[in-house]
Amino acid sequence: MRPEGTAADTKAVDVVVIGAGQAGLSSAYYLRRFGVPPETGFVVLDRSYGPGGAWQHRWPSLTLSTVNGIHDLPGSAFEDIAGSGSGLAPASTAVPEYYADYEKRFELPIHRPVQATVVCDRGDHLRVETDSGIFTARGIINATGTWEHPFVPWYPGATRFRGRQLHTKDYRSADEFVGRHVLVVGGGISAVQLLDEISRVTRTSWTTRREPAWRDEDFTPEIGRAAVAFVENRVRRGLPPGSVVSVTGLPVTPAIRAARERGVLERQPIFSEITETGVQWPDGSQLDVDVILWCTGFRSSLDHLAPLNLRNAGGGITLTGRLATRVEGDPRIHLVGYGPSASTIGANRAGRAAARELVDHLEAEAHAT
Repeated sequence: MRPEGTAADTKAVDVVVIGAGQAGLSSAYYLRRFGVPPETGFVVLDRSYGPGGAWQHRWPSLTLSTVNGIHDLPGSAFEDIAGSGSGLAPASTAVPEYYADYEKRFELPIHRPVQATVVCDRGDHLRVETDSGIFTARGIINATGTWEHPFVPWYPGATRFRGRQLHTKDYRSADEFVGRHVLVVGGGISAVQLLDEISRVTRTSWTTRREPAWRDEDFTPEIGRAAVAFVENRVRRGLPPGSVVSVTGLPVTPAIRAARERGVLERQPIFSEITETGVQWPDGSQLDVDVILWCTGFRSSLDHLAPLNLRNAGGGITLTGRLATRVEGDPRIHLVGYGPSASTIGANRAGRAAARELVDHLEAEAHAT
């Protein structure tokens, strides 16, 4: 690709949506609904080869009955595509099928595989450089999620470990760990799910930075609203989003109760360093393991936005707008699937709010000139 582009490889549109997961598809749906024409008015760039967002990369044993919630995209019910008896279907196939049907049904202008590499401010427009050409836009809705940016904390000695280290993103099946001692690191929902699954076939240990907060009662709308409000308050103040689990707690499902009875959930505090054969705590005690599975979450995939200097000194991005999707100081840029809109239901609402606010801004800008 030529850095400066030519008339032949540059496409001008009003809005570029980056990412075709839940948040990106929702944003695209509402852009169409609010009168922005596909292709000439907006495009959606997706780095994957097929529909499904991050769902297509989930481990095979994650079924619709065990996944932590799949919310309908606007205008189409998931059950109509997946069927009411699909609980045992892998999420990695069922959700992509739903997304594929959705993209076709609403004739969304998805360009794939196209990876946005750099977004620059050119004054009267934003320049989106990709591995397949250049797009210029008056506004951007970024919906790249987190899956492509796994987070592994640094600990002394990490490079000395002679065993295997992998992240949640790399996990496929518990069977590959048979006969090995697996240390699961992390206190989120994925950590607990994989700990339970792996412990059924081999020896496991579990360590977390904080004492896990369990939730025995059903997940209520009040709990959900409290979690969203917590994260929204942080991003409106320019702070990094933070952990939703710290508000919602870990749900105690029948599988988790069974794991407790098997003694699997005997959590240890986080270690201080990694040795050649395992981990060590500050008091000198050690644990030898064969595998370290980092269930330590993800960070937002925003590297392509770096030239826009959106982050503050603390690493956060100050957001404003009705649902905290608009970048403060630049109403042309919205982040969905980030912060309070990182959940599937939050992504839908955020997609609508971002599309509405961006369309209104672009119309006002056009009238002003």
